[in-house]
Amino acid sequence: MGQKRAIATSASEERLEKLLEERLKPGANQEFIDKRIWDLFGETWCVMFTDLSGFSRGVAKFGIIHFLQTIYESHRILIPVLDEYDGILMKDEGDSLMVLFRNTDKAIHCAIHMQKACKRYNENKTAEEQILLCIGIGYGKILKIGDTDVFGAEVNAASKLGEDTAKSWEILVTNALKENASDTSDFDFEPIDEVIPGTDKSFKLKYNLDDPNWVVL
Repeated sequence: MGQKRAIATSASEERLEKLLEERLKPGANQEFIDKRIWDLFGETWCVMFTDLSGFSRGVAKFGIIHFLQTIYESHRILIPVLDEYDGILMKDEGDSLMVLFRNTDKAIHCAIHMQKACKRYNENKTAEEQILLCIGIGYGKILKIGDTDVFGAEVNAASKLGEDTAKSWEILVTNALKENASDTSDFDFEPIDEVIPGTDKSFKLKYNLDDPNWVVL
């Protein structure tokens, strides 16, 4: 499987590079080439970015071993939740994860489940050992290049929401994600004031962190 995946990824990257080279040639029909790129690589996904609040300050204060331990523990806790909700882990870089979901509601419920898993983990931990999770989620047409990377406005917006804007325990979403979520009694949305590039509006997911019961799709 590993070899097949490497071949598929390499083929996708090679095709994209050739099309970009064509696009750079004088007189190239860029609109036509752009359509070819979207036809080849355009897919609709939910994209989630996670981040750990105060992580850089923690590294400076407690050192690199603490840094590695926190990453290890966060992966141990969160990755099984991603699997349960059919999330595909595309990247893990430092304290951040990039995850894709086909189902919008599963992405939302996964985010809630992840926060609750962190809350349970933190109950008997000291302040410096706690995992404080921030999450951003977008939805829409993106360019997916093999199994290595994704690009698009919703990717950029979700990254900004999860890694730069969200505070501890917050789940922030783009307007496209909100509009494509099913109505449910488990959560609601409230707008946030910050303007995020890549989306016309952004929202904070309202949910009850202390409620032990939540829907598993």
